[in-house]
Amino acid sequence: MSTTVFTSDLSWLSPHHLIGEFGLIGILAVVFTESGLPIGFLLPGDSLLFTTGLLVTTGGIEEPLWLVCLLVVIAAILGDQAGYLLGRKAGPAIFKRSDSRLFREENLRRSRRFFDRHGKKSIILARFVAVIRTFTPIVAGMSGMDYRSFLTYNVIGGIIWGAGLTLLGAGLGTIAFVREHLELIIIAIVLLAALPIVTELLRSRSKKG
Repeated sequence: MSTTVFTSDLSWLSPHHLIGEFGLIGILAVVFTESGLPIGFLLPGDSLLFTTGLLVTTGGIEEPLWLVCLLVVIAAILGDQAGYLLGRKAGPAIFKRSDSRLFREENLRRSRRFFDRHGKKSIILARFVAVIRTFTPIVAGMSGMDYRSFLTYNVIGGIIWGAGLTLLGAGLGTIAFVREHLELIIIAIVLLAALPIVTELLRSRSKKG
């Protein structure tokens, strides 16, 4: 999900815009990018998957739900794989420019703390934390995490997050209240996804104080 963009107009990052403009291919590209490429933290994740499931239910997306879930899971897994390989090959060189607006070293440090705190299961847990989910596979690669272990947790996390949120959107999409108040639901999802980041920032500041 986006926390910083370089334009005052965020409409191009909205799930409805992305899905309307690029369809299923766009959804898969966003999921892949957000799952492991450094620029991915700018993109919507949870809200996009929820909206995708809802639109499958309401006819906004023509592909069957099982196929959408399968492709989303594959994109999520491949995205994490790309992040792991990127971290293993490129490592800290990506973040050596501390003034970079995209590749901020703070994002890497925050993800490293998350990884150190939760160990291998962070590969699963990070899926549900905005920004952290983008950089955790990179940290895993940089730290030399065993590839087989990473792959196992990556697959589990990709299934739970990718299929889970899409199915949640599809299920709730049958409820009239959800369809009529979709924007509010998406805002709630964004806030919930951002909550762990805010908590982490407050905790870090209290330690420094």
